[in-house]
Formats: sequence, C-alpha cells, structure tokens
Amino acid sequence: MPVTEFFRQRLAASGYDYPMVVPLFEHLATAAIAVVAVAQRDAFVPPGPALVLGVIAVVAPTVGDMVKPGTLVPRPILAAIVIAATTLLMLDPPATEFDVAPLLLMMMAGEVAATSGLTVSLATLAAATAVPIAFAISGRLGGAAAWYVLAVVLGWIIGRLMQIQLRLLHQEREARAVQAAQSAAAERQRIAREVHDVIAHSLSVTLLHLTAARRALEQDRDVDEAVDALTDAERLGRQAMADIRRTVGLLGTGPSDSHPEPGIGDVPELVDDFRRAGLPVRFEMRGDPSGVTAATGLGIYRVSQESLANVVKHAPGSGADVRVAIGADAVTVDVRNHLWAPATRTDRSTGSGLRGMRERVALLGGELRAGPEADGWRVHARMPMPGGSCPLGLVRRAPRPT
Repeated sequence: MPVTEFFRQRLAASGYDYPMVVPLFEHLATAAIAVVAVAQRDAFVPPGPALVLGVIAVVAPTVGDMVKPGTLVPRPILAAIVIAATTLLMLDPPATEFDVAPLLLMMMAGEVAATSGLTVSLATLAAATAVPIAFAISGRLGGAAAWYVLAVVLGWIIGRLMQIQLRLLHQEREARAVQAAQSAAAERQRIAREVHDVIAHSLSVTLLHLTAARRALEQDRDVDEAVDALTDAERLGRQAMADIRRTVGLLGTGPSDSHPEPGIGDVPELVDDFRRAGLPVRFEMRGDPSGVTAATGLGIYRVSQESLANVVKHAPGSGADVRVAIGADAVTVDVRNHLWAPATRTDRSTGSGLRGMRERVALLGGELRAGPEADGWRVHARMPMPGGSCPLGLVRRAPRPT
C-alpha cells in the first residue's frame, strides 16, 4: 500500500479527512524547525544530544499518525507529549536569545487543535504556553518569551479554524446528500404521477372502446363498428405502452429520449380521443396558447386528462364540458360533467388522481377546486401566466357531438 494512501486512510478513520497537503506541510515545517534548532546548538558535527532530540521531534508526528485511531493513547496526544518533552530538553539551556525550539510547541498546538476536541486542545494549549512562561520566569528566555507564547496561541488558533472549516465542509456534504435524496424522491413522485396519468387516461378510453365493440356485437351485430372500436383501443394501448416506457425510462442512468411532453396544444387531440371512445365532450378554448409555458401547458393537459378519465370511471354515460381560458394573468381549465351519481363515486376526495392534480397545480403556483355541484361534478384549476398581455379571443369551439 502506498504511504500516502496509508496516511489518508488513517485520517479518514479519525474523522479528520484533511487533504494530504495539510499533514505534509505540518511534518515538513516541524522538520525545518528541528533542523534549525539543532544547528543553533552545533549538534550536527560532531553529533550531540540535540541531534537526537531533533530527530525525535521530526519522527514523533509521523509515528503519531501511524497509531490506529481509537487506541488507548490518542494520536495527537502521543505526538504532543513527545514534542513537549523534546522541547523542554532542548531548551535546557536555550541556545541563543531567539531560540527556534519553542516553535515546535506552536506546530504541536496547531496539530492537536486541528485533530482533537476543544477540551483536549485547550489543555494542550495551556501546557504548551506554560513551557516558555516557566523558562521566562527562571530568566533563561528573556523578552522573547512573550513572542513564543504568541506563536503558540497563533498555532492553536490556526488549527482550530481548520477544524471548524472541516466540520462546516462535512455539514455541507451532508446537506447536499439530503438535498439529493429529496430531489430523487420528488423526481420519483413526479414520474409516478406521470405514469398514473398515462395509465388512467389510456385505460379509461380503451374501456370505452371495448364497451362500444361489445355492444356493437351483442346488440347491433355490426362487425365493422366493433372492428373500428377495437382498432382504436389497440392504437391507444400501444400509445400508452410507449408513453409508459418513455416515462419509466427516466429512472435509468442513460440518456433519455427527447420526445416532448404533451402541452396545451395537445388538449384538443385528447378530447378527440375521448369522443372517439363514445364520451360526449364539448370543448372550448379561448386565448392565445402560444404564451403558455411548457410546464403550465403540461399541467393543463394532465388536469383535463385526469378529469375526463374520472368522468368515464365514476359517471359512465355522462357528457362533459371542457373549457380552457388563457388570459393575461392566468390560464384556467374547467371540466364539468352532468348526471353525476353520488353512489358511483367511492372516493371523492382522497383518490391519488385528485391528490396528484392538486400537487401538480400547486407546484405551478396555482390552485385547484374539485367537488360536486347541483347537477354534476366540477374540476376547476387556475395557474398563473408568466406575464404579458394576452387578449381573449375565441380560438376553437367544438359543438357537443351527437
């Protein structure tokens, strides 16, 4: 295993996954300070006790990093004890008036502050500052003691700020993970609504065609009419399968097809599908559909689709009125059906279709009302327009089919 990978695993296991450049800089800085301290004592040639102490000061942080986290002696505490003892021995006596040996305490305080809790780091700070203060009181460091204490405190502050920054980074990563999970859940809900809308519409219209084919064979003995109805049912079934495959394909990891989602311009064709299936629908659209955004157009299409599917499911034999009004401030869709029979509706408020419509309209900043009227059932949705002027004019109006 490479040395860098070994230390990276040790850092990750300790919970302080700093970049490798951070411990590398700390080790190199400690080594440079130890070399200068040994040189100030002329302990290289001939080798003296200060050279041994310098080597120990350099090796201590590396050995401390090799200690497995969670053992009896925590990793930074082990290095701190060794470096503090080394510094005490090297300062007895100080080499010069500006001895660099106390700077080892600065590096030690910074490392402990960056890799330990607040209580441990404060205790280490107090012990590290006590060393130059004690030598200053004994008169062996002179006026430089204050600078040494300041350096130790500065090292501790830098280490503490590094730990705070690392914790904030961890919190940001956790927040991003939660946000990604929430986005994935919202996307699954959106796909579930799309699948529900496609299946509800396709099955409703297909069942109408099958009912028409059965009646044509049983009552009228009209084979041609039955074949036409079955052909339309087959066409809608194939179209529904294609829509479901495309929608479910969004769950995959590969690139999805660029097939456009239905919009407000597809509402007339949707109404025609229900008409061909035998549901009397009167359709009216006022306003200019070119100003409607794709998201709002999809919402209008899905509300109309779900409402007509509910008419087929809960009020068979009833006709429906679909009115779409596009104004300067909002676009509304109003779907009504007559001859509403309360006994045929098993769930008027908690169905997934009605709940899905409300959620879809709410995401677009609009509102949806659905409920019984004196002679039927009404679904009314209003969604805001992005802005601009849109004169109201008759675009398309189709009479109720006979």
